[in-house]
Amino acid sequence: MGKPTGFREYQRQAWPERDPVQRSKDWCDYTLPMTEEEVKKQGSRCMDCGIPTCHMGTEINGLTSGCPVYHLIPEWNDLVYQGQWKKALEREHQMNNFPEFTGMACPAPCEGACVLGINEPPVAIRAVERAIIEKGFEEGWVQPQPPRKRTDKRVAVIGSGPAGLACADQLNKAGHNVTVFEKHDRAGGLLTYGIPEMKLPYNIVERRLSLLKEEGITFLTSTEVGKEFPVSVLYQEFDAVVLCGGAAVHRDLDVEGRNLKGIHFAMDFLHANTKSLLDSALQDGKYITAKGKNVIVIGGGDTGTDCIATAIRHNCKSLVQFDIYPHKPSERLEENPWPQWPVIHRVEYGQKEAASAFGKDPRTYEVLTKKFTGDENGRVKAVHTIQVHTEISETGERKRTELQGTEKVWPAELVLLAIGFSGPEQGLLKTLGVHTDERSNVKAEYGVYQTNIENVFAAGDMRRGQSLIVWAINEGREAARECDRYLMGETDLP
Repeated sequence: MGKPTGFREYQRQAWPERDPVQRSKDWCDYTLPMTEEEVKKQGSRCMDCGIPTCHMGTEINGLTSGCPVYHLIPEWNDLVYQGQWKKALEREHQMNNFPEFTGMACPAPCEGACVLGINEPPVAIRAVERAIIEKGFEEGWVQPQPPRKRTDKRVAVIGSGPAGLACADQLNKAGHNVTVFEKHDRAGGLLTYGIPEMKLPYNIVERRLSLLKEEGITFLTSTEVGKEFPVSVLYQEFDAVVLCGGAAVHRDLDVEGRNLKGIHFAMDFLHANTKSLLDSALQDGKYITAKGKNVIVIGGGDTGTDCIATAIRHNCKSLVQFDIYPHKPSERLEENPWPQWPVIHRVEYGQKEAASAFGKDPRTYEVLTKKFTGDENGRVKAVHTIQVHTEISETGERKRTELQGTEKVWPAELVLLAIGFSGPEQGLLKTLGVHTDERSNVKAEYGVYQTNIENVFAAGDMRRGQSLIVWAINEGREAARECDRYLMGETDLP
């Protein structure tokens, strides 16, 4: 490495954030740029590990450790420190089609597996990653690169989220004629409508989509296969199909009062808000407003955080977030050693904004929702809960015990369910005749991606279940490789 002592000389520094009070008044990126010198210092903290673990994605105890796209992290860290930004960009793009997406929206399992993280704050890998790609766009280094030669093969990619885009990009690089089908009016999948504007601005997504179009990929939006585009025509016009439709079936709460008005799935809330924001700057009123309401978000993950940040920007009256799990420790426990993903307490951007707006972190822990009650008009007015104690057995089974006497009633005019997804929508899969597994995901072996239908492949959340953006990109790339092998008998794709 260019500076072997960098990890001893410099502290970790990620992207600075705008003031929570100010940023919650707009929909702009909540972060601030780092200077080149700051980014170079972060690059210098990379330790020249004998066996780096940051760039080798795997799963340990059900949690991701390291980078699933096998990013060449030590290489581009060093190149940034040396000021060789263009070479760093080449290394970055070598394994990741969309470093701007992962640099802004990935939870960074690479940092959880950083060797420095054993006893020091890890290298701010995601900050360096984002800085490299933004430098590339600023300098004009990121340009369309259409394939020099086309094959006569046509491939349909269904779904334009990170898996679909990565798959389409790779297949297009191989020279195939790729059409991406997206049922919504804008491409990008959850990158567009699932992640709020202040966390991943649409112009960042649109910038990459424009490049992909210039490179020859065709996008058909507002086109749902099986409805606007018949399956029979799909098979007639395309030599292969790759299913990348994601996991869109929401997990629900089967409790009394669930049918009351004012209870929504988190993704419906986020999707409608972003669409209205992009269409009319929220002037059309076609979104679920939190203005003046007591809002309760059920679910402690990233989607719940995004709901919190969005509700604050609507000027909600109050805000509470229920987490079924216990409050996490501030540091790793012995049973959660490196290089496992550190299961620790984190305060994300939404919680910071809520604390600034209401004086405290909105989360409350080990809370189980028992029922909803409503008013005379059938609208939710309260959520009834009880505290629970969670125990994990030696076999890993989770047992929750309700603590009598801890019942509570919370006022609420808007309830958002952010408890994840159970699997992909089944309609198209049944029409295609694709087999599914016991979890309702498309049945296709990891690394092979071929379904029971010879020319139909599957990748991303539709195959593996709800997961991370980096796993989606990983599977999209690998499914493209196997699809190319099927079409041509061999492949040069990684």
